Amino acid sequence: MTRTKPPFRADVVGSILRTAPLKEARAKHEKGEISAAQLKEVEDREIEKIIRKQEEAGLKVATDGEFRRSWWHFDFYGLLDGMERYTLDHGIQFHGVQSRMESIRVKGKLGFSTTHPMIEHFKFLKSHTHVTPKMCIPSPATLHFRLEPNSVDTKFYADRDAIFDDLAKTYRQAIHGFYDAGCRYLQFDDTAWAYLCSQAELKKARERGLNADRLQQDYARVINSALEGKPADMVITTHVCRGNFRSTWISEGGYEPVAETLLGQLNYDGYFLEYDSARAGGFEPLRFLPKGNKIVVLGLITTKSGALEKKDDVKRRIDEATKYASLDQLCLSPQCGFASTEEGNVLAEEEQWAKLRMVVDIAGEVWG
Repeated sequence: MTRTKPPFRADVVGSILRTAPLKEARAKHEKGEISAAQLKEVEDREIEKIIRKQEEAGLKVATDGEFRRSWWHFDFYGLLDGMERYTLDHGIQFHGVQSRMESIRVKGKLGFSTTHPMIEHFKFLKSHTHVTPKMCIPSPATLHFRLEPNSVDTKFYADRDAIFDDLAKTYRQAIHGFYDAGCRYLQFDDTAWAYLCSQAELKKARERGLNADRLQQDYARVINSALEGKPADMVITTHVCRGNFRSTWISEGGYEPVAETLLGQLNYDGYFLEYDSARAGGFEPLRFLPKGNKIVVLGLITTKSGALEKKDDVKRRIDEATKYASLDQLCLSPQCGFASTEEGNVLAEEEQWAKLRMVVDIAGEVWG
């Protein structure tokens, strides 16, 4: 039951702990001590190293670790046509800690230009790996969900909900931009669907003026519209995340409230679902996965701590999941990235690589 196309039996979500030389170069660049070109030299060198490490771990997939980004999402969003990053009076509230005070707003007509820097980021990854290069970008749903009140210029759109058609078109342009650069494995990282599983987060969304009762339908529509005309030989997956910042989280709640829409109606090829703690609920929602080609990648290995899981425990949980979905439609990965923001989670680099090697080992033992 090996898989020759993504998602692979042993897969990765995306981000990697930033290395010491990269952190040092980033700090020097912020102080004006080195140029952008000098920073890029360090990024290039460190990305080549982590590509090798992923290959050496036995993975059939490699990412650039998001080493050129500060955030998993705002760097991409802020460089879309019509978007900008700005400083806010508050950060995003995680359990016991708040993120940096930054967000995004719409200041013009939305679009994706082939000069978006992440096209070049992908080309560098592709030219330096012997396995399948995977590009991760934040989803259109999360862009809408993260917009603060009055963060849309009404000269261009009446309100936040008026951006959906252009947002879908922007993502169709992005999909084809990455495809033309050689990308055949693209992932939409998405926190919105996890927040829709949480009554606490839905309450916050209502307080921000979002129409929480129709977000599922709105997000299903914008995602499926974005995926229209997707090239047949391109795999597009999504990762559903409950928040990942310095080993903390935001959302709690199983997938039941969204599973029928998420698994049954969205036109993704695969789903990376977090299952590393009780916050994600049980496997019962997997019953909504249609029989056939769609894949669920079980995120059973936590990235929030360095403690290595016991192989037998992970295998037992895979076996539990097969009560609701065929083993042939399942794969294994860490529950999230190791550094969704440049600060990174609270574990050592060697603990990170041990976890990735274990994903490969367990996948080999379970699927052959």
